[in-house]
Amino acid sequence: MSDLVRTDSLTGIANYRSFFQALEQEIERTQRSGQPTSLIMLDIDFFKKVNDQWGHEVGNQALIHLSSLLQQTIRKLDIPCRYGGEEFAVILPDTTLTASVPVAERIRQGIEKAPLEVAGKLLKMTVSLGIATFNETGQQKVTVAELVKQADEYLYQAKESGRNRVCHATLPSIDIVSTEEKKALSQLFGSGMTKKD
Repeated sequence: MSDLVRTDSLTGIANYRSFFQALEQEIERTQRSGQPTSLIMLDIDFFKKVNDQWGHEVGNQALIHLSSLLQQTIRKLDIPCRYGGEEFAVILPDTTLTASVPVAERIRQGIEKAPLEVAGKLLKMTVSLGIATFNETGQQKVTVAELVKQADEYLYQAKESGRNRVCHATLPSIDIVSTEEKKALSQLFGSGMTKKD
């Protein structure tokens, strides 16, 4: 019975209620451990057209197909959820924004490359995705609703900028030159250089 309460009856993955409980737990874990939690929100592009042109039964098959692809693409510890309608969410525990972007791209490409076969015809689907990440360090306590809102804003940005894409905050720059190397370079080229002319 408890599984039925937590599971979406159509797709078999976590439902809306279970999603909020799981995300709350991961945010609390981030606050304790300092390990970030990332959230991907995704939405099927032009899903209304699928229902209008193919019918609601095929629309349901498309949702089942997408949830199956999601489960094949993510890690065992990640939590795929049906957020509602044609919108899904994936909770990525212990995952930075930088590490979550390739996951979102794999999901996007996997869905684009695996159309649903219906009565000998192929129903091609694409998704738009938005990512938000909660890092305990330097951030005020964030609520589940706030993290969802952030991811949703990036999802809408993906929709508005052409669909079938991943949007997120600017990735942190990676400094590939260490402090020691900078000092050595500075000694070699900085103070030793003299102006000419």
